[in-house]
Amino acid sequence: MKFLLSSAVVTLWMASSSDAFAPVPTTLPASYLSSSQTALQANRQPIMAGNWKMNPATEQEALSLAGALTKLLGEETCAVDDSEDCTEVVIFPPHPFISKVKDEVQEAGITVGAQSIFFEDTGAYTGSVSASMVKSIGVEYVLCGHSERRTLFNDDDMAINLKVKKVLASGMKPILCIGETKEEYDLKIKNEVCAMQLSKDLVGVTKEQMKDVVIAYEPVWAIGTGLVCGADEANDTHGFLRTVLANLYDDEVAQATRIQYGGSVTPDSVDGLMSMPEIDGCLVGGASLDADKFGRIINYVK
Repeated sequence: MKFLLSSAVVTLWMASSSDAFAPVPTTLPASYLSSSQTALQANRQPIMAGNWKMNPATEQEALSLAGALTKLLGEETCAVDDSEDCTEVVIFPPHPFISKVKDEVQEAGITVGAQSIFFEDTGAYTGSVSASMVKSIGVEYVLCGHSERRTLFNDDDMAINLKVKKVLASGMKPILCIGETKEEYDLKIKNEVCAMQLSKDLVGVTKEQMKDVVIAYEPVWAIGTGLVCGADEANDTHGFLRTVLANLYDDEVAQATRIQYGGSVTPDSVDGLMSMPEIDGCLVGGASLDADKFGRIINYVK
């Protein structure tokens, strides 16, 4: 499968990044997950994130959910950068609830993020929220490129790239979401699609900035459909994404970057997913709206 790129896109890539864009492989080398390669992996702190989407309906319900979650954290959960041995927990409430939810959870060590931002600083953009706005109320993470933003709100890779760079420039951390649709999966172009999205969305992001970037692989066909992406298949895809990162940057970045899995994660599936060497956490949708279910996911069996 070949992708035809316009000269404008190629020019944008070359002009926007100090890292040369190189062709990426579309298959995972058989030797990639050998014991010698695994031994070289960086220690990556697990990260569990709950995306509440457009839920719940009221501020009081949001505070009740946040409060219930704080009571379910285990001894192995902690804030970012505390230790590679503990799990970082992030929740993404709707914008109107962020500030009060943050007040509810911050003493428990839970980090709060925003579900999206617009890449301009200020202006006549009715309904939009800027990076500086969410930064000013204590947001540390921002979702960029979530499949629902791509499909429902027509966020393309150029806009997603601008958001990623704006989040980083504002001193926050993007969780960059990528993944293929059911049609693309059936056409067996999953790797090509993911490589293209990752490459376009990281244009102009430097090696030094990559320490603050989290990748979330979310196969769109497995979100809310009842279809399942198995742990082994998800792990293989994460391994492939590291080969893409190695081509875009180097092996150090490929091994240090945290890659989450997001695709109808449940308490029943989380242990198998988190047992995989290339999966560093989960981006959870529906299950994060149930404190008991999300608590079980956060406290997965190691």
